[in-house]
Amino acid sequence: MGADSQLAQIINKTEQDASQVEGASITKLVEGTTPAKGIYRISVPLPPMPTLPQGFTFNQFLVVDDKPLLWHTSIKGTFPAVIAAIETVMPISELAYIGYAHCEGDECGAMNMFLDAAPNAVPISSMVEAATFGGDAFVRPPKGLADGEELQLGDMTVRYLWTPHTPHGWGTGFLYETTSSTLFAGDLFTQHGADNPPVQGVTHPKALGLKLFDITDYWVWHSKSRQHLEHLASLEPQTLLVMHGSSFKGPGCADMIRQLGELRQSLEPAAT
Repeated sequence: MGADSQLAQIINKTEQDASQVEGASITKLVEGTTPAKGIYRISVPLPPMPTLPQGFTFNQFLVVDDKPLLWHTSIKGTFPAVIAAIETVMPISELAYIGYAHCEGDECGAMNMFLDAAPNAVPISSMVEAATFGGDAFVRPPKGLADGEELQLGDMTVRYLWTPHTPHGWGTGFLYETTSSTLFAGDLFTQHGADNPPVQGVTHPKALGLKLFDITDYWVWHSKSRQHLEHLASLEPQTLLVMHGSSFKGPGCADMIRQLGELRQSLEPAAT
């Protein structure tokens, strides 16, 4: 089976199984200035399946502040589980922003369902995503964020970082919460497994079993990859919020980003 066929099989089966998920867990990973505020991980676990024997997770991140923000929506089938988890800490109707890193079903597939449930929420993404996808696909006009643009949420501020094609997608970008030094790391550290701990200490990326590198073109390595990763690392994040698998917390997060780049580059064919 070719890499593209294998990837398609994984995605199709993953989305079918995710639509049958009954619940999502919610864990506070970053404290805010008051007990009610902070950043939460909402994780939808997928059980083991032939294409992913260890299972998988779809993780969303909720910033609870004066203007709450949800980063990632997951796919349509997981909407009931995700919304139920959100409402254990705040009413869904109070969301101010709903954003995503790049156009994939697990990142923005349920966007319109969330926009219906949160009538004042604004969809956010890169300017490229807003122009090429969101403006046509979403029930409300998206706000395209420029590289370096910041949104004041209250006590917390998020900065948008545009990183086209790192790890994949022209419109790809990351969020960085400036007061807690938290990087919303998206697909950079994708891990297999349905029962990964919500957060763990810093470790070398080789220990994570990042097998998607070996079977797909999941992460495109290009002329600006190293520059993008160095920019993310230079922020010296203290927490890395990961879309699939565990997040990471503690000194050394910047080193993890640099080591990940070295690992990915090592998989490139030798120049001839």
